[in-house]
Amino acid sequence: MEKTFDGTTGLITGGGSGIGQASALALAAAGCTVTVAGRTVARLEETVRMITEAGGSARLAECDVSDERSVEHAVNVAVGDSGRLDFGVNSAGISGGDDLRKFADYPVEAFDRMIATDLRGTFLAMKYQLRQMHAQGFGSIVNIGSGASVVGVPGFAGYTAAKHGVIGLTRTAALDYGPAGIRVNALVVGLVNTPLIAEGRSPEVMAARIAAHPIGRLGESREIADAVVWLCSDRSSFVTGAAIPVDGGYTAQ
Repeated sequence: MEKTFDGTTGLITGGGSGIGQASALALAAAGCTVTVAGRTVARLEETVRMITEAGGSARLAECDVSDERSVEHAVNVAVGDSGRLDFGVNSAGISGGDDLRKFADYPVEAFDRMIATDLRGTFLAMKYQLRQMHAQGFGSIVNIGSGASVVGVPGFAGYTAAKHGVIGLTRTAALDYGPAGIRVNALVVGLVNTPLIAEGRSPEVMAARIAAHPIGRLGESREIADAVVWLCSDRSSFVTGAAIPVDGGYTAQ
């Protein structure tokens, strides 16, 4: 890959697996020094190993995105001695799994957990990324949303509320910081073929999930990472405040 990001730095939350890991690998391959953040150090270490063995530069920050001081620390690690943060990719999140509950039966504890990680976590990451980017006068943030960011999903009140909120945060930040040279966008992602998606699910459930995508298959993490790299690059220099579907047609229905 062409080293278009030489000299840049990036922070990827949820960088130990799935879309976050793929985004870290793709940005590093383009020359970015990436910091991967997450709760499971062993997974972060694996991402760092993969990057360094491929000739890239990476470091890690143990981070719970629902905790403000933890997020601030992760941003500081990413900035490091360079004094800059070019890219923020906010991929950390949890899903509701297959525990479908009608709205009135949705547990408050599950709702609070989803909001704390998927929405509050994105807010906190953006807060400290934006502070650094505003001080330096440039930067690009990419938030990882979901089909549930723009359509309702029966049985997933907490997840849907959190992911809709991510789009609201994205648009508000884009308006607040566009004049300062900072772009903020979101990807509306369909189901992606990661271990988390397939774990514990029957072939029948997986077949139904695939059938929900007109393209006839699940996405791959690298396909989402390609869109992340584009949104970080100057090739998308006129794009901000957007919620871009990379979803196999899921939200076109």
